[in-house]
Amino acid sequence: MTQHPPHTYRWKLGDTGPAIAEIRFKLALLGLLSLDDSSSRQRRLPSASSLFDREVDAAVRHFQQQRGLTSDGVVGPETYRHLNEARWSLGDRVLSHTASNLQIGDDVAHLQQRLLDMGFTPGRVDGIYGPATAQAVSEFQRNMGLVPDGTLGLATFTVLERLARTVVGGAPHVMRETEMLLRSGPALSGKVVVIDPGHGGSDPGVLAGSVSEAVLVWEIATSLAGRLNALGVRTYLTRGADSGGDEAQRAEYANATGADLLISLHVEGHHNPAASGVASYYYGDESRGRWSHAGKQFAGLAQRELIARCGLGDNRSHARTWTLLRSTRMTAVRLEMGYLTNPGDAARITSPGFRTNAVESIAVAVQRLYLPPEDDSPTGVLHLPALT
Repeated sequence: MTQHPPHTYRWKLGDTGPAIAEIRFKLALLGLLSLDDSSSRQRRLPSASSLFDREVDAAVRHFQQQRGLTSDGVVGPETYRHLNEARWSLGDRVLSHTASNLQIGDDVAHLQQRLLDMGFTPGRVDGIYGPATAQAVSEFQRNMGLVPDGTLGLATFTVLERLARTVVGGAPHVMRETEMLLRSGPALSGKVVVIDPGHGGSDPGVLAGSVSEAVLVWEIATSLAGRLNALGVRTYLTRGADSGGDEAQRAEYANATGADLLISLHVEGHHNPAASGVASYYYGDESRGRWSHAGKQFAGLAQRELIARCGLGDNRSHARTWTLLRSTRMTAVRLEMGYLTNPGDAARITSPGFRTNAVESIAVAVQRLYLPPEDDSPTGVLHLPALT
């Protein structure tokens, strides 16, 4: 029961139609909703089976919270994709790598975690059967005396299941990512960073009077690129001053650069003007033990520097499974640098010194990511070489 929705859609409370029936069916498969119309508190027209009612809204919000998504009760492209992926369990289908049609699902993530626990290197646990995962499967097959074709078929799955009882899981990805950071060395010279100014083109982002998020983060992004370039970092921007692009396109571009780090820049908006502060996001679903250790580390560093140097409130760092954070192969973090809809934050964000302080905060966080613990400095203390 799978349909192909349009590229832009947002199904929410009160909507009706075949798409809602499909959403209800998927939620029921996951045990989050009953398919029995007779259990509804009241019958409505159209049929309850095709109505986005309050039960569906609650089930969607619960699912979004489980999956590290924004819990808003709206089924947009991200939530719809996760509903499709959640239905797959390891062993349900043959898994193989096809570059033009990547297999994505919870079964892939489960496989990746199993391989990591056994000492193989499938890449990040992101649920995407890419070349690194196929290579790890081939290595596993070679070690087990199987044909190393990189495909998880019945024979390979049977051996994997037999070994599952003897493997004790841990967090090998944490040690691996930590080792990679230390091996890359503390010098910024030679590092490659992709800077992603959010929104752009026909999408202005948050609007507050004459100020738009897209223009504001573009100015910060170009200043950050200049600051990092002066420190020997090679930088790329995911868009131009007047262009945009969705997260999948930005991730594809970032992956093509072979970058070490991606920094996505945003500011927030909310209907409640009291909402304020800075938040940072990294790839992860910590309820399932999946996260980017380096992403979590950099998100925390950038978060604390922005608070200390820009005077913003602390909304903490959070794991999310958003497309840009998940689909990029490098460490990726999204920074929400205050609320344009909050008078206090807006005054800071639009002040002449904010861009300078924000840029320096992020540049310092980049340097601190690569410093060994014994050479690191407390938050707000480290000073980079001055521009000449």
